[in-house]
Amino acid sequence: MSPDLALQKALLEHLRSDTELTALLGDPARIHDEPPAQRTYPLVVFGRAQTRPWGGLEGEGLEHALTLTCMSRFDGSEEARAVVAALRARLHNATPALDGWRLVNLRVTYGDVFRAADGKTVQGLIRVRAVTEAA
Repeated sequence: MSPDLALQKALLEHLRSDTELTALLGDPARIHDEPPAQRTYPLVVFGRAQTRPWGGLEGEGLEHALTLTCMSRFDGSEEARAVVAALRARLHNATPALDGWRLVNLRVTYGDVFRAADGKTVQGLIRVRAVTEAA
């Protein structure tokens, strides 16, 4: 399995197992790789994913930059802010197991909440930096 896919799979499982996120996003938690055709709000979608080489102590690794987007139709930003805070708490310094790869570190590097261009949706963004190496 590629390190990108292993990381995303591990993060999906890690997030979907969180009781706070389940309380906010339903059971099972609405965390998707692609937004579903029929959307139920709030939901979280994995977005842009960048990968580049990273020189580690034990050889070459990979640095990953991932963006997760929360979409909410709640009246105001409260719901999106709560989801962003729960994502940040669950992801920062987390250590989920990756299939065939070793997670060196995982950090939340950025968070933002804003009203989308449609005027109805409030979006929350989380950017995550992860470093992986071969196991």
